[in-house]
Amino acid sequence: MTLQTKTNPTGLAARAGRKEWTAFVVLLLPLLLVSMDVSVLFFAIPSISRELDPSSTQQLWIFDIYAFALAGLLITMGSLGDRIGRRKLLMFGAAAFGVASVGAAYAQSAEMLIAARAVLGVGGATLMPSTMALIRNMFTDEKQRSKAIGVWSGAMAGGIALGSVMSGIMLEHFWWGSVFLINVPAMLLLLVLVPFLVPEFKDPEPGRFDLLSVPLSMGSVLPVIYGIKEMAADGFTVPMLLCVLAGLAVGTVFVRRQRSGRSTMISRALFRKRGFGAGITLNALAAFAMMGSSYFTTQYLQSVLGMSTMEAALWSMAPSIAVGVAAPTATAVAQRVRRSSVVAAGFVIAAAGFVVLNLTGTDSLWLLLVGAAVSSSGIVTVMALVADMALASAPVEKAGSAASLLETGQEFGGAMGMAVLGSIGTAVYRVDIPASAPDQVRATLGGARAVGDQGMVDVAREAFVHGMHFAAAGGAALLLAGAVLTVATLRGGKAAVEGGATLEGEATAEPVPAA
Repeated sequence: MTLQTKTNPTGLAARAGRKEWTAFVVLLLPLLLVSMDVSVLFFAIPSISRELDPSSTQQLWIFDIYAFALAGLLITMGSLGDRIGRRKLLMFGAAAFGVASVGAAYAQSAEMLIAARAVLGVGGATLMPSTMALIRNMFTDEKQRSKAIGVWSGAMAGGIALGSVMSGIMLEHFWWGSVFLINVPAMLLLLVLVPFLVPEFKDPEPGRFDLLSVPLSMGSVLPVIYGIKEMAADGFTVPMLLCVLAGLAVGTVFVRRQRSGRSTMISRALFRKRGFGAGITLNALAAFAMMGSSYFTTQYLQSVLGMSTMEAALWSMAPSIAVGVAAPTATAVAQRVRRSSVVAAGFVIAAAGFVVLNLTGTDSLWLLLVGAAVSSSGIVTVMALVADMALASAPVEKAGSAASLLETGQEFGGAMGMAVLGSIGTAVYRVDIPASAPDQVRATLGGARAVGDQGMVDVAREAFVHGMHFAAAGGAALLLAGAVLTVATLRGGKAAVEGGATLEGEATAEPVPAA
């Protein structure tokens, strides 16, 4: 396959037609399902515990192995897609995801379910960078590409909230394995339609695949994310700190190899334009705020207001409506004003949402939902625009690697958001709880509810909300710092970047594949 430039008679990039937009809708299917599988077990775990009787450690791995496999393999799969073809990798991932879904649905033991969830994570790692890279290739017109990535970002954010609701609905009528079987028809549809709708794209000169970088990339990503998540859940411990430091040490070796090797997994050309590195950083910062906000919102609904899991999941869908509107609106506004200004405004809007969260009391459902909706709208604005900017600045033949780096940064940012903001809230909570209170009460608000002392529950609710206020203040300050960073790193020149767009969104001719 060779690359040529696809332009219309005026010399501008050709606009996508009905076929490309139909293909785009098909590509949203795997994105939604991969996002939903992050939260699909929220309601199913009690039934799984009754049927499979997992140990406490096995239950944790049933939850976490999917996210760990996904995060650890994103970089590898993005690079592999550039080499063997993004459509081919997408179809391989869809087949693996479908087969693993059947295996998870009919698992006869905890070990079988863990293995199936691991394969689901592998499939997810192939699907996410492939879909984003294919969108980058199919939409050569800058305005259309921005619109598509805006919808893509909104769908990814909404899929996580949708997963818990869908699992609750399925479990009302079917057995626990049904939460996995909903993946199968969508993956079959994808396998049938993709060959007809989506053209193949790959790097015409990929170079040798760097096998040694595969374990190095996994060894740098997995220990750091695992250590951060464990500290977010159980507090600071020396073993988890050592786990994070080990990952950082392996990461240092990995980065040095990428900087000095001839044929590396990550192309150095990606970082020659400032829009790409800045996009990864700003996207990670937005993910930090998103997961930090979600951490408190879900606990507030269930532990402070005392909602059932299903009721909390349904209420948590309300901010998703604002998210669905925010991403396309942001991309439309960015066509008329400086993109850096819209990104900075997104950070400010998200910070305003955190300020609203700082005003909540122990019975402030609507105030919480408004704060979550405002912050989520600002965050998805940032994510949509910086993802588009980073992909546009990357060479088109490296779109898979670029997408995988964006998503890996997002995983790191999300893990850090839960750990840092969660730790702030927990520290304040424990300071506010009387020293004479039982250890179960001092540990969590959920523990206080389990004790059954209403007076102690009221104290714990106040302490949790107080901790959330401190965390929200810290999150707002960080988001305002993100707005300043945006102005400092993105504002300025309009020099063309590789891949067919400028820093502020000017379109140029873009290379696309031809036979």
